[in-house]
Amino acid sequence: MFASTLAILTLCAWTASAADIEEGFTPMFNGKDLAGWEGKPGWWRVENGCITSESTPEKPCPTAHYLMWRGGKPGDFELRLEYRLVGGNSGVQFRSKELPEWDTSGYQADMEDGGQWTGCLFEHTRGGVSMRGEKVVIDLDGTRHVTPIGDPAELLKRVRKQDWNCYRIIALGDQIVLEINGTVMCRAIDSQTGLAAKEGVIALQMHPGPPMKVQFRNLRIKLFDPPPPAPRSAR
Repeated sequence: MFASTLAILTLCAWTASAADIEEGFTPMFNGKDLAGWEGKPGWWRVENGCITSESTPEKPCPTAHYLMWRGGKPGDFELRLEYRLVGGNSGVQFRSKELPEWDTSGYQADMEDGGQWTGCLFEHTRGGVSMRGEKVVIDLDGTRHVTPIGDPAELLKRVRKQDWNCYRIIALGDQIVLEINGTVMCRAIDSQTGLAAKEGVIALQMHPGPPMKVQFRNLRIKLFDPPPPAPRSAR
């Protein structure tokens, strides 16, 4: 049932009517201030209706930190947002653990102003769980089965460099789909014992390194009912 539901969600065109797109979604950001979010003081602001963080030569970012959404720790959901990134790397954490000093650990819908990580599913313990152009199935014991679903270079052409892009994150049971500008970038079916997270915080990343600026807007989420329990085997 949930596999078919995920397939339907994945095939929904980004060009559907506004009513269809937004049905069942809840805004996560009011476009005015950071109400409902918490992050490292002095690093996050609202600029022209966008959640914004920026590093400069005068104000470098020495370590990664995150702006935490305080609206819950969802498990099964669809998250839609727009982002713009100039320089560096960023990402959207989900089903993640919150750590001290505004840090997290868990799944990340990755993005960068470069060619490697945009549209990839990253996870702090395992690194690249599913790279752009891959469908990855991870067994209970961590065995990976990788199937190509697209050419990474061709998929990257669908991303507008240093401009606004639409990111869509679907997490449903053990299945995760990342989509940018209406194109599926990667898929994962993650069942690894002890590492396949079922719920957790959503957060936005400020990445260390060279000067960069990342902005987010139009964040909204649709929560799904948890998957039904697996049928009991006959005795």
